[in-house]
Formats: sequence, C-alpha cells, structure tokens
Amino acid sequence: MSTVNIHIPGKPIGKARPKFSRQGNFVKTYTPEKTVNYENWVKMCWMNSGQEKMQGNIIAVIVARFMIPQSFSKKKRNELNEKPCPKKPDCDNIAKSILDALNGIAYDDDAQIVDLSVSKVYSATEEGVDLYLTEA
Repeated sequence: MSTVNIHIPGKPIGKARPKFSRQGNFVKTYTPEKTVNYENWVKMCWMNSGQEKMQGNIIAVIVARFMIPQSFSKKKRNELNEKPCPKKPDCDNIAKSILDALNGIAYDDDAQIVDLSVSKVYSATEEGVDLYLTEA
C-alpha cells in the first residue's frame, strides 16, 4: 500500500459551473478560464512531484488551507490557526477541481477514488492544498 503526498501552493479554487454562449444557431459550452488555469496548475504540481500513476482503489484526503484575514486581531489569528474555515469555495467544488485535474495523470479515472475526505482550515503561514492519495 503506497501513499503519495503533494502540496499545491496558491489559493484553493473550486470547480466552476460550465458557461454557455450562443453562436448563431449553436450553443457553445466551455469551462471558465479560472477553473482551467487552476486545473493546469494542479497537473503541473503533480508532474513536478515525480510521482507514478496509481493503480487500483484509492483513498483521497484533501486539506485546503486559507489565509486568516489581515483584519483579524492577533489574538483571533492565533485562535483560528488550523481551525475549520467556513468560507467559499465549497468542499465538494475543491475536490472536483483537484480530482478532475488528476484524471489520467495520477490515476486512470477518478472513479478509482473509493474514500474521500475534504477539509478547509485557516492557516497562518500559507494558502494551498495538501493532497494525500493512498492505494487501498
């Protein structure tokens, strides 16, 4: 049973809904640019980690870290470090953007994920996502 840990620096971004535009008699569907850019960043972080593609069933743990707002007092900032963060994006959208980005790179299909845990916490040091994948 092997485990892979990677860190994806930068603000976590959730998967946005597809957009639609009308072009004459046709409707074009596309993914918003912000989502595409974030998914490409996740792919690049995976490839730079040098990890191999995982096989079989996979357990995924995603920890999204958000900066504590500067406007909070020093006391409140210390209290909130590593505590749950109730701000957007939603946990399911964060998971969707990361797991969809790794399709075909970290695993053949995200259907291999049999157990998923997603949490959002405040961080006093840096924003980013910690991803832990374990072959079950």
